[in-house]
Amino acid sequence: MKKIKIGILVFMIFSLTACGNSNYITDDGTPVEFEKTGQILQKDILCKPEDEDLDALYQEYGEQTKINYDDLPLCSEFSLSSNEADGIWEGIFVKPLAWLILKLGYLVNSFGLSVILIGLAIRLILMPISRKTMRQSSNMKKAQPEIARIEKKYAGKTDNESMLAKSQEMMLVYKKYNISPFGSCLLAFIQLPLFFAFLQAINRTPAIFEDTFLGLTLGQTPMKGLFEYHQWAYIIIIALIILTTYLSFRNSMSTTQTGNQDMERQMQFIFKFMIIMISVASLYLSTAIALYWIATNGFVVLQNFIFKKIDEREEKKDRIIIPNKDKKKKKDNKDKKKGK
Repeated sequence: MKKIKIGILVFMIFSLTACGNSNYITDDGTPVEFEKTGQILQKDILCKPEDEDLDALYQEYGEQTKINYDDLPLCSEFSLSSNEADGIWEGIFVKPLAWLILKLGYLVNSFGLSVILIGLAIRLILMPISRKTMRQSSNMKKAQPEIARIEKKYAGKTDNESMLAKSQEMMLVYKKYNISPFGSCLLAFIQLPLFFAFLQAINRTPAIFEDTFLGLTLGQTPMKGLFEYHQWAYIIIIALIILTTYLSFRNSMSTTQTGNQDMERQMQFIFKFMIIMISVASLYLSTAIALYWIATNGFVVLQNFIFKKIDEREEKKDRIIIPNKDKKKKKDNKDKKKGK
């Protein structure tokens, strides 16, 4: 399960930096870049840009797209019935999200705010699953001493009888602590398609990248903004990406401690490695993706802090209730003896 989670994170980082085969390609094999913003042009866009320079660039490479560029609607005229969906994935996930971002963006007069609000709405929908996942991790931590004893008991035994007995004992521990073996990965598998659909919806909707938020062009990358346009606000964007990612990952690490020192050392190494990778990747994220990343990670940090406080309060109550129950039980036993 740890390897699956690592693979997901690495894939997410490469996707965030627009790696893949869905970009327009120049004659020398490099992705086509819009010089004003540093954005990489997607050849499977859902609607036409309204910026004249960007429109001209798309027309120049228009023959590479799957759909005739001239047949695409303007982003301001995009609807769920626009174009024929290229498969179930696009029809169910990507187009509806793109339509929502556009409609809300026109309503609040800001695509940046639209991206943030819809990203937060997705996290709110996933909150019950996040809560369940966090409880699973907490229960796994409580069960770890018993799991470690079982591992030690059957260490070196590979016969079928021992393996069957070990599995049965492990399942009893899982049942005792209400643990699902796949519970901790449930959130990752549910939010992964939503994340990539959101990512595609933003990248394939040029109008989003044409807009600005707090003076920053949504299609511009920190690399372009900092080193060519000297927009120092991108330092804050980069810092927030790294900070919210660090806090989110650190909280995840603290709730998945196993008691196994070797495994925890590996997790610490992975944690540091992922932070370094995301720090580098943050230079190449469009402002729109950066806003989504910061808002949703910030939400997760706050959500987990609240969950942690609730759990601590519940544990404190349990510690008070259990001694009181023991005292009452002892008192009842004494009263029974006196009655005799």
